[in-house]
Amino acid sequence: MTRKVGSAVLAVALLAATACVAGLAQSAHQATGLTVDAAARLRDAFRRTDEDPAPAENPSSEAAIALGQRLFFDPLLSGGGTMACASCHNPQVGWSENRPRGIGENGFVMKQRTPTLLNLGGLGPLGWDGKFPTLEAVAFTPISSPGVMNLPEATLIARLKADADYVRDFTATYGPDSITRANVERALATFERTIVSKAAPFDRWLAGDDAALDETAQAGLGLFAGKAGCVGCHSGWAFTDGSFHDIGVGTGTDIGRATLFPSSAKLRYAFKTPTLRDVAIRAPYMHDGSLPSLEAVIDLYDRGGIDRPSRSPAIKPLDLSQAEKAALLAFLKTLTSEPAAGGVPTR
Repeated sequence: MTRKVGSAVLAVALLAATACVAGLAQSAHQATGLTVDAAARLRDAFRRTDEDPAPAENPSSEAAIALGQRLFFDPLLSGGGTMACASCHNPQVGWSENRPRGIGENGFVMKQRTPTLLNLGGLGPLGWDGKFPTLEAVAFTPISSPGVMNLPEATLIARLKADADYVRDFTATYGPDSITRANVERALATFERTIVSKAAPFDRWLAGDDAALDETAQAGLGLFAGKAGCVGCHSGWAFTDGSFHDIGVGTGTDIGRATLFPSSAKLRYAFKTPTLRDVAIRAPYMHDGSLPSLEAVIDLYDRGGIDRPSRSPAIKPLDLSQAEKAALLAFLKTLTSEPAAGGVPTR
């Protein structure tokens, strides 16, 4: 399980992590890896904390996890029976999909890229613009949306009640007559909280295996925490501050967090900071899928993106050399684990 973090606790933890890595550009040898002192401080900053992220109103159980997993992979949850939650959130590609925009069952192209479900437990608000306060609040929206899975709530409930196995499993998990929208949301959210990235080379390095990161990747980590300033937003074990920033990408009518706070000039084009876990298998990148590769992402940050009033003050040209860009890329690749088992389901 990933960590349980309330907004106040998260803010304190992220401030501590940022303070811990401040100044590492001075102590990291960018050509030859990290000093012993820098490595020790970085291990402290990115060390994993394991806590149960389940809220009190929806406690986790093995039965709820199993029920949620079955629902997540079942095309019965779409109007035509051809699309499951896993059709867009594919475990083999980082619980997302390798195309710029999501595509609904009827061929509708969505305005945003499908976000990964990795490491979301306790890290709300959710969605690129933060319109969902919890995983429970997310669960039913794509199911009932005509542009996504296109299944009305009443039809789904009727289908589940007509399936003897689902009747048995809902009863065992939530009690008699428990096939309701709320319990579908609870089961799906419970399963989704178990979607946590697996051990990657960086985790072996965190555990003390210096050889898990070669000198180039260690130099990239030093840049990540130092000159490049990536840690300002991509902090902690999951490499996200859970917040929203305009990093100088995106134009047009999709204005991100400002959709919910239209009077805020600073929130225009501010989108959720995604986890960097399993990032190497999650191309393309950004909320709109506009960057095809990690190299393109690094180039965006190097030039500072679009200069506009809402752009985060942390985003500015970096003047990275080609060797430094290569080191950052090498480090980012160490955050990726083996793909999860299972793929897009068929019925």
